[in-house]
Amino acid sequence: MQTFTVQRPAVHSPHGLVAAQNRHAAEAGAAVLSRGGNAMDAAVVTALVLSTVEPWLSGVGGGGFLVHADGRTGATETLDFNVRAAAGLDPADYPLTDGQSGNWFAWPAVVDERNVSGYGAICVPGAIAGFAAALARHGTLSWEEALQPAIEHAERGLEIDWFAALCIAIDAAGLSRDPASAALLLDDGHPPKAGADTRRFKPMARKAALLRRLAKAGARDFYEGESAGMIAADLEAGGSPIRTSDLAAYEVAWAPALAGRYRDFDIAALPGLSGGPSFLDAASRLESGPLSRATTPAQTALLYASAIREAYATRLTTLGHAATPQAGCTSHVSVVDRDGTMVSLTNTLLSRFGAKVALPNAGIFMNNGMMWFDPRPGQPNSIAAGQKPLANMCPLVLSRNGRPVLAIGAAGGRTIFPTVLQLISGLADFGLSLEGAFHRPRIDASTPRIKIDARAEADVAATVATAFPIEIVEDTLYPVNFSIPSAVMTAPDGGFIGMAHPTSPWAAVVAATA
Repeated sequence: MQTFTVQRPAVHSPHGLVAAQNRHAAEAGAAVLSRGGNAMDAAVVTALVLSTVEPWLSGVGGGGFLVHADGRTGATETLDFNVRAAAGLDPADYPLTDGQSGNWFAWPAVVDERNVSGYGAICVPGAIAGFAAALARHGTLSWEEALQPAIEHAERGLEIDWFAALCIAIDAAGLSRDPASAALLLDDGHPPKAGADTRRFKPMARKAALLRRLAKAGARDFYEGESAGMIAADLEAGGSPIRTSDLAAYEVAWAPALAGRYRDFDIAALPGLSGGPSFLDAASRLESGPLSRATTPAQTALLYASAIREAYATRLTTLGHAATPQAGCTSHVSVVDRDGTMVSLTNTLLSRFGAKVALPNAGIFMNNGMMWFDPRPGQPNSIAAGQKPLANMCPLVLSRNGRPVLAIGAAGGRTIFPTVLQLISGLADFGLSLEGAFHRPRIDASTPRIKIDARAEADVAATVATAFPIEIVEDTLYPVNFSIPSAVMTAPDGGFIGMAHPTSPWAAVVAATA
């Protein structure tokens, strides 16, 4: 076994920061801040660029959530722009495979994995509506201005370096089954290879054309205009139940933040069908226990595992579109501007490359939102027409004394809120710096076997194993065993600090220059 120590230093700036999973996107957002734009401007521009420079994680064919916190007033607000099932969807089209009953950790499989890949897995996307609504309410850029960096990146194309080549190779078999996806990213049906001496790009001409059309016609064209007609035609031709009426009916939802508290932090989370309620549930369980600075790393890990496990038991058996409302692969963006206003935004296609479908004429990868529904009938989150699924995204903004001090979130499906909980605990319970919290080994308790980072102290695994089955794993690029967080925070001595996941090769925090 080879062991590597990877350190990523925190980034400091008095002018604002953008933390994201790709440096090109973070640079585009930071440039907006440097030109006088605010946190929402930068967050939207960053998210739009991410849809092109890392198309396997997020995109305009997906959905998401965000939290906005005003740096001057402290007022918080949330936006739900997550995906929604088609109104004409028939749950009977997703029969379970024989002999599997499933449980709250492992739902049963659907015949032919119709809920995971292909046109039957696609839900109505909300990203374009969400980004436009966010700009209109809290931004200063025009919609056309906000789209320009993403258009430029789509015209240039996806840069094929070693990491992009790896990400495409991982899903090459699935991409090869969709002619449009294969034409866009594969080389004669094979994964592309990174050039040792030259930079290779895969242009996204059809996506660039779609974005240019939306820049001129407006965001609603995606849902009700010429773009909507093209998108709906592509979907129907592929066998999706989504129609033009589904696109036209799509609306985002602004709502007050779901408020909670952990130690001396006030927490603003997404209400409803997000990771927010489960995060607050686990945080409450953790805070009421014996955790303190005197707790050993092994005891701490067991307390984390217990709180997360209990919160997941509640989450996956009681939450969903049919339950009593409560007050995979993803991209997260954390932004703070010069005024201290913060945005925590998560956008996703769900799985890598979503449904592994690129629309032939629109040129965008589509989500596999059906995967978020429980395929078992009669459950709170069962597959249902016209409904939003229970999502894992968990963007948060934490405040002290009525002002935002931390915007944080992560990518990684079910591993998201367990990661965010441990990072916040590192700050609140152990007095760690943001950099220290990001480098501390974590656990994940979102699967049947609790995963323990191999870098953890020797007695962590043994202690957690007294209560739960465990698995010791590395924090590798693939498989992804722990989620990929990013955060921005006010610095104790003034200005701002940002961190991105230390082992994520493309992640970056970029400072505004003015």
